[in-house]
Amino acid sequence: MTTNTAKILTIGTFDGVHVGHQKILKRVVKIASEIEAKPAVLTLFPHPRMVLQKDDNIKLLNTINERTQLLKSLGIEEVIVKEFTKEFANLSAKDYVKQILVDELNTKQIVIGYDHHFGKNRSANIDDLKVFAKEFGFKVEEISAQEIKDVTVSSTKIRKALNNGHIEVANAYLGYKYFISGEVIQGKGIGRTLDYPTANIHIEESYKLIPRDGVYVVKSDIKGSTIYGMMNIGTNPTVSGKTRSIEVHFFNFDKDIYGKTLKIEFLHWLRSEEKFDGLETLKKQLKKDMVDALEHIRLINA
Repeated sequence: MTTNTAKILTIGTFDGVHVGHQKILKRVVKIASEIEAKPAVLTLFPHPRMVLQKDDNIKLLNTINERTQLLKSLGIEEVIVKEFTKEFANLSAKDYVKQILVDELNTKQIVIGYDHHFGKNRSANIDDLKVFAKEFGFKVEEISAQEIKDVTVSSTKIRKALNNGHIEVANAYLGYKYFISGEVIQGKGIGRTLDYPTANIHIEESYKLIPRDGVYVVKSDIKGSTIYGMMNIGTNPTVSGKTRSIEVHFFNFDKDIYGKTLKIEFLHWLRSEEKFDGLETLKKQLKKDMVDALEHIRLINA
C-alpha cells in the first residue's frame, strides 16, 4: 500500500519509549511540523531475535500495542509495524530502501543513528543509506554517537532496575511509570479469606517483562478514578503455590472488575515475597504492607 503523504521517519525497536528515545522522537516531530510532513516511526515486530534465533526468553519493556500508544502520545502520527519475517530479513539493502522506505512509505527524511544497519545480514550502514538517499531523493539526518549511547544504556539499565525491584530508577529512565496491562481473571479467592481480596491480572504476551517477585505499591485508573493498591508478584509460597501470578489488592475499592483490562502502574517496591508459617502470620504482614503502602502514597501526594 503506497501513501502520498510525505513522512519524516525514524526506524527502530524503541522498546520502552524511554527518555533517550523521546529526544529522537521529539526531533522527528519538530522536523515534520517545520515542513508539513507526517512524523512517523517504522518499527519491527516480532523482535528479530525471536524469529532468527528462536529466542523465547527475550523480555521487552512494552507489548507492541503499548509501544504504539506510547509513540503516538509523543506526537508520532503514524506507527508502521512491519512484521519481521525470514523473508523480510533476506531483503537486500537496496530492495528494503526502494520497496519499503520509498515506494511504500514515501519517506522524505530519515532521522537515524550513526550505527544503524539494515538489509540482508545487516550488511548496509548509514553511509550506504546516504548513497541511497541521493539516488531516491530523500534526506538523512544522523543521530550522534552520544545520543545513541544514551538510548542503549537506558534500555539496559531499565531492565536491570526492574529485575532488581528498583522501580523509581526505572521510572526515571522511562520518563513515565512502568506499567503492565492485563485482564482481571478469576483467582483462587485466598485473598478474600484473608480480608484482602485481590484482582488477578492475566498478561497475554509472554514476552512482556514482569518485574522481580515481591510486593509493590501500584495505581490504576478505573472508570475515571485513580485507585491505589498493593500488588504481589510471585508463587504465593505460604499456601504452597506453584505458578507465578500477579495479584492486586486495591484500597477502598469493591467494584466488580472481572473481565476488565487494567493498566497498572508501578510506584514502589515494598519487600520480597516470603513464605510465612501460616495464614495468620501472612495476614499480619499484609496489614503492615498496607500501612507501608499508604504511607508511601501519602508522601508522593504530599
